[in-house]
Amino acid sequence: MTYGGHGCSICILNVGGTKYAFSKEVIKDFPLSRVSRLHKCASEKEVLEVCDDYDRERNEFFFDRHSEAFCFIMLYVKYGKLRFVPQMCELSFYNEMIYWGLESSHLEFCCQRRLDDRMSDSYIHFSEEEDKLDEEMRGENLGTRVVTEREDSKWLERMRRTFDEPTSSVAAQILASVSVIFVIVSMVMLCASTLPDWKTAENNSVVVEHRYNPDSLEHPSGIIEAVCISWFTAECIVRFIVSRDKCEFVKRPLNIIDLLAITPYYISISMTMLTGENSQLQRAGVTLRVLRMMRIFWVIKLARHFLGLQTLGLTLRRCYREMVMLLLFICVPMAIFSALAQLLEHGLDLESPNEDFASIPAACWWVIISMTTVGYGDMYPITVPGRVLGGLCVVSGIVLLALPITFIYHSFVQCYHELKFRSARCTRSLSAEFLN
Repeated sequence: MTYGGHGCSICILNVGGTKYAFSKEVIKDFPLSRVSRLHKCASEKEVLEVCDDYDRERNEFFFDRHSEAFCFIMLYVKYGKLRFVPQMCELSFYNEMIYWGLESSHLEFCCQRRLDDRMSDSYIHFSEEEDKLDEEMRGENLGTRVVTEREDSKWLERMRRTFDEPTSSVAAQILASVSVIFVIVSMVMLCASTLPDWKTAENNSVVVEHRYNPDSLEHPSGIIEAVCISWFTAECIVRFIVSRDKCEFVKRPLNIIDLLAITPYYISISMTMLTGENSQLQRAGVTLRVLRMMRIFWVIKLARHFLGLQTLGLTLRRCYREMVMLLLFICVPMAIFSALAQLLEHGLDLESPNEDFASIPAACWWVIISMTTVGYGDMYPITVPGRVLGGLCVVSGIVLLALPITFIYHSFVQCYHELKFRSARCTRSLSAEFLN
């Protein structure tokens, strides 16, 4: 090792203006990999690959990094506990950790969870920004031809933001408003088509000999629904064309929902054309009704345009552990109470057993409505032990269901504030665009 100045046995680390002095023996076995690499450097060139600058006279190594973050990292080296710096972005501190050779597993559990939530929320945004920067850097090195391609990519990016981000521009807001109107009209038509009076009016207004089919273009409702489907189809095709990664586009949940909402219409139309008015239409009637009801997925399209639905989806994604815990808290007591209820109400009373509790699966229904304090009254215990068990079931349901709800509530509030802040930031940029 030849980096030491004039045989000096003390090394000075200058991190953002804060100095730390260590002996060479300590540097050799230092827990931070970037610092310990200094011991293996055989030349000043190798030293400068590890740090930002080096003073050979004073044997001082300069690191242009966040001094307060390094102070917390040094506390981890000394005490073995690593936590985030207050008032500092979790991702910025994580970058400091990576620079010094630490991983997320070195964080305390509470900080690990904060980092996971922040990274899951920001991963897509950062990936898109990095892709955009990479495209711009490649464009600078390829001359006039690439400049033209970059202009085309900017046009595609503008189109993509118009269709995928309703708050990105005035045109995006207008397009989102039109899409919401089509969704509402489609939902109203779907609900109204199930009314008996609506079917009678449609059949009286159009003279037909075959069975009523709300998808038929002979009916006004069928024409309106065809227009809505055409809009949704065109919107989905354009978003697919302007998307960066076609495979990633197909994998996104909202795009899958769009596909599930659009496809049944074309399937039902195809089945109607193939079966015609013969007896096969009667056999296909159930399938057509199921496919028609699948269009209720259109209402989930509103998640693109409303903050509340986005908050709900983000909360469910972040709180899947709590949701599993909630399901576990329901299933375990349900198994216990249903078995006891069946035994007390039916198994022990052989003369006049309660037939509502003839089996454990039947008792499970009673346990569910009791734990959730719904209580339809369709079945209830009649014996004294069964009623005591019912009271315990209700009380335990209130307590067990309330435990994970607290975590879900706090996560919902956090997600709402994050999305609200992001929406406000997009609104400010939108206002500037409108004024210009």
